[in-house]
Amino acid sequence: MLLSMNRASIIMFALKASIAQTVIGVGLRSTSRDTTFLLRHRRLFAKSFLAMSVVMPLLALWLSLAFHLNPAVKIALVALAVSPLPPLLTKKALMAGGDGSYTIGLLVAASLLSIVLVPATVFLVGQLVDATMRVPAVAIAEIVGATVLVPLAIGIGVRRIVPAAAARAAKTVERVATLALAACVIPLLVTSWPAFTVLVGNGTLAVITAMTLVGLLVGHFLGGPSAEHRMVLALATASRHPAVAIAIAGATFPAEKLAVPAILLALCVGALTSVPYIAWRKRAARAPASFFWRSRSHIPSPSHNDHPRRRRGERGVPGHLVQ
Repeated sequence: MLLSMNRASIIMFALKASIAQTVIGVGLRSTSRDTTFLLRHRRLFAKSFLAMSVVMPLLALWLSLAFHLNPAVKIALVALAVSPLPPLLTKKALMAGGDGSYTIGLLVAASLLSIVLVPATVFLVGQLVDATMRVPAVAIAEIVGATVLVPLAIGIGVRRIVPAAAARAAKTVERVATLALAACVIPLLVTSWPAFTVLVGNGTLAVITAMTLVGLLVGHFLGGPSAEHRMVLALATASRHPAVAIAIAGATFPAEKLAVPAILLALCVGALTSVPYIAWRKRAARAPASFFWRSRSHIPSPSHNDHPRRRRGERGVPGHLVQ
């Protein structure tokens, strides 16, 4: 038993380390101006907050109360809904044509706000369900600091000091991080498979799929007229930080042993559900726009003004993020 716990701890540590390395790679392609993007676009900031921190927690709470799901699944839905967006979203959003500055700015803003919002939201949810639920702000700060804020600052700092070397190293750093992440995720999924078979049932897969689809829909429409912003907010609304969700589940219901597998199951189902949307947005980004679409919907992203030297033809990724 002790050996299995130590092994799980090692895997979780390696998982956080690989996520941090991925964020360093993103930071090597970013600037400090990207991190403050939402301070210059406050209306988009408000819409992002509404989608991620209001709509999704309320939806998760309603689904957990309306359907007879396994208690671990209910915990997972709420824990994921109140967590900030995952660091791995940055690479996925950029590859799918999302706006680079908005992606970085949203990652930083959501991570900082989560230190206050996660404990407050968890406490309010506990009041609604007549349960004592508390998550220490320090625990959230440690996770987002170690996996988002500090690695991103390191990457941006290196790029500022030695931009040429940072540009050359970014791709290698991200490739190594991807391999390390796969090496961590595969054992987690293998060891969680028996729990998955227990959790599936009573409409669990349908509920997780519906929650992901609603998140994509809400984020897509609240993202505004820019297709680049819609892509980012849709993915950010539908997917969340796994380490924060696990910390929430452990702090609120430590006796629930199936909570972590339930979170992993929700992440897997959510990722698969998002694939058609990502493919659709990639095709839309490559396809030539009709006159009607250009005249009504294809409004340049605010980041065009922030990054005047972006390469022609690279939609959604500022020039300094494209290598």
